[in-house]
Amino acid sequence: MDFSLFKEKVRGSFKLDLNAYKENQLKRRLDNLMVKQKVNMGDYAGFFKLLASDHKAYMDFLDTLTINVSEFFRDRSMFNLLEEKVFPSLLNKSTLKIWSAACSSGAEPYSIAIILNELTPNRRHQIEGTDIDRNILQMAAEARYNPDQLRNVSGPRQAKYFRREGNLYFLSDNIKRMVSFRQHDLLLDPFGQNYDLIACRNVMIYFTREAQEALNIKFHKALSPGGVLFIGASEMIFNYKELGFDKITSCFYRRK
Repeated sequence: MDFSLFKEKVRGSFKLDLNAYKENQLKRRLDNLMVKQKVNMGDYAGFFKLLASDHKAYMDFLDTLTINVSEFFRDRSMFNLLEEKVFPSLLNKSTLKIWSAACSSGAEPYSIAIILNELTPNRRHQIEGTDIDRNILQMAAEARYNPDQLRNVSGPRQAKYFRREGNLYFLSDNIKRMVSFRQHDLLLDPFGQNYDLIACRNVMIYFTREAQEALNIKFHKALSPGGVLFIGASEMIFNYKELGFDKITSCFYRRK
């Protein structure tokens, strides 16, 4: 079985579109996983058989695809802009609808919830986090984090929003209640509508240019007029004007 057929069979059986990933990067990551799983590199027939029969191997495969790296207020300066410039421009509405796409273990939507809890303490907003990986979503719902994931959280916020037990930090229930989680595949599942803010950060760099273009079009349609797309510090939308966005500043694009 060659790699093209492997991708077809993965899509047919698991509803995952591997064609949207940059092939060289994807192959390198899968080669490393195959070595760990004791499958010969290049033996895609054997690898597919393993994925279809071994749930743990399949979950490891999903983890390899999703690169589950998550920390609170990742790229601190960008979250400062979100707090000081972007949210004030959106909070003319009483309730914001926010989507953290590919949210991993939940640090990103919870960071957003902390900011909104401080900016609008008496308002309730709709914040949802989605990811393709059910295991990581379970971790997000539990909201237990190691010290490295809190390195950008200020001392006062750590004291206010987290409880330490041993070497783990547990997020407060009032912030956990602000966020809901569900499984979602960015490449294949339909998008919601009328979001005021969509955060999709450090994800699209793994996709082909064509997949990035398709996602940016879908994000634009999913935003309310005036809604904002928040991307990663290493990402850029070169044709944002053609897609119907205005660039607010680095990482932030507003739907016209």
